[in-house]
Amino acid sequence: MARVSQEHLDARRRQILDGATRCFARNGFHATSMQDILREAGLSAGAVYRYFRSKEELIAAIADEAFATIRGAFEDAARTAPPPTPDVLLGRVMRTMLEEHVPGGDRQAFARLIVQVWTETLRNELLATTLDEGYTGMRQVWAKLVDAYRDNGLMGADVPADHVARTLIATAQGFIAQQALFGDVQVEVLENGLRGLMSMRETKIS
Repeated sequence: MARVSQEHLDARRRQILDGATRCFARNGFHATSMQDILREAGLSAGAVYRYFRSKEELIAAIADEAFATIRGAFEDAARTAPPPTPDVLLGRVMRTMLEEHVPGGDRQAFARLIVQVWTETLRNELLATTLDEGYTGMRQVWAKLVDAYRDNGLMGADVPADHVARTLIATAQGFIAQQALFGDVQVEVLENGLRGLMSMRETKIS
């Protein structure tokens, strides 16, 4: 019997995750059954359960993949000299998340899926652990980016790096929430808004 290649296994896993993502984004976690995911992915129960034993494992895998995408973008940025400024970097990350990484191209549906992941952590211990690990990892990576800004003379040292990292994360989360709630929020709006804030200068009142 011929061995299945790793490429085939990775493609099958991708097929399952994309199908689950479309289902969850369209109908929500609780209204989506494993049968729905099987139909969406076009696979048998045996093929799917070989990779994921439950909806909870699928949700955790989708969340972990999203974190990995964001972490990778910021790790790359921290290695660049000089690193891209926050407006450029967050714009790049949001485009990856909401334009290039979305099965079916529905940005609002995918943003709603991310918000669902956040709320689901309040009742799902596995997902809460995944989210906590992902958030902690992002704070560490983004803090390294702050160090890169300082090394290149782009930022002062008077604010703790973790505070800056958490603010950058909050900006990304807020943009995703706006996309989920209102839709049609263009990445250029985020970039322009950040650029405007970055252009502010402290004025002395005599």
